[in-house]
Amino acid sequence: MNKHGIRLITAVVTSSMIVTPVLAAPSVDDLKKEKAAKQSEVSSLQSQLTTLMGKVNTLESELIQTGEDITKAQGDLEVAQEKEKEQYAAMKKRIKYMYEAGNDSAFETLVTSEDFTDLLSKAEYVQNVHSYDRKQLQEYVETKQQISDLKDSLEKDQKELESKQVEYEKQGDNLNNLITSKSAEVANLDSEIQAAAEAAAREAAERAAREAAEKAAKEAERQQAAASNNNAASTSNRNNTTSNRNNTTSSSTATSNRNNTTSSSSASVATKPSNSSSSTTTSGTNANGGSIVSRAYSQLGKPYVWGACGPNSFDCSGFVSYCLTGSYSRLGTTLTFMGWTRVSNPQPGDVVTTATHCGIYIGNGQMIHAPHTGDVVKVGPVQSGMIYVRR
Repeated sequence: MNKHGIRLITAVVTSSMIVTPVLAAPSVDDLKKEKAAKQSEVSSLQSQLTTLMGKVNTLESELIQTGEDITKAQGDLEVAQEKEKEQYAAMKKRIKYMYEAGNDSAFETLVTSEDFTDLLSKAEYVQNVHSYDRKQLQEYVETKQQISDLKDSLEKDQKELESKQVEYEKQGDNLNNLITSKSAEVANLDSEIQAAAEAAAREAAERAAREAAEKAAKEAERQQAAASNNNAASTSNRNNTTSNRNNTTSSSTATSNRNNTTSSSSASVATKPSNSSSSTTTSGTNANGGSIVSRAYSQLGKPYVWGACGPNSFDCSGFVSYCLTGSYSRLGTTLTFMGWTRVSNPQPGDVVTTATHCGIYIGNGQMIHAPHTGDVVKVGPVQSGMIYVRR
């Protein structure tokens, strides 16, 4: 190879090493650190959500108990009111009798006494009758007032608990939105990490190729210098040998590039994030779905009452419990249903639930549920954020 050829090779190698300066992209390690930080945020938010769901579950239990207490107080109040009516009717009858008999009856009772002791005894009896009537009436009035005050107090507590529940629901929605957003950022970082790993592999392959070319150029220069001391024939032969060696080196370089490309592809496959879900899911038909849906339809129009599990009123978890079992007994709270197996292909009769509300799925995006105080069991759309579970 002549001097012009060597200079050409040197120029090519030199020019291949000149790169346009660009802003450095984040390294794989930097991206992994950023991903770890995002995952830590997600874990923290998830922990907060778990704590909040525990509070919601406790709050729901308190609401159920308060609702049951209000129902009992209402029953006691009705009994007291009935007794008051009976006492009032008895008093009216006695007053009417005394009015019709006049004062002569009482006077006659006293004057017909056999002796003074008998007189005192009869007088005391008349006084005791009046005192007893008054005492009984006063006791029933006081009992009625106490029960009424208790009922008012419980209803006030219930309103405060319901207000707290609304606040918890808002906090839960905010946390869910943040978790969704941060999880999306983590997934995006996975893609960036993969891309950065592939870019690093390509850069390593290109650098190896440049180093091999530079080495080949230097080897050519060395061989040319050694050949100048020999005769023209020897120089020609040696140049041919050098050319053959260069071809071999180029072939090795190409093979190295192919190996590096294959390694890069393997690294890309190895770092590709998994899309598998961590939640347990199931599919198939709900065998008892028809009976569950029939029970749900049979309760349409029943009023919502906290703590009620039928037969005349329901709260949301009490309604779902009845539909699933056919008996007026509670299976648990909404958080209980959240722990059941999630279904990927919901069927009529499955439960739809969040941490604060639940209902029975009837198909076509609709459910039957007991919404809230002041409403009744009715058909409505499955709400945003609800999941489908099966017992």
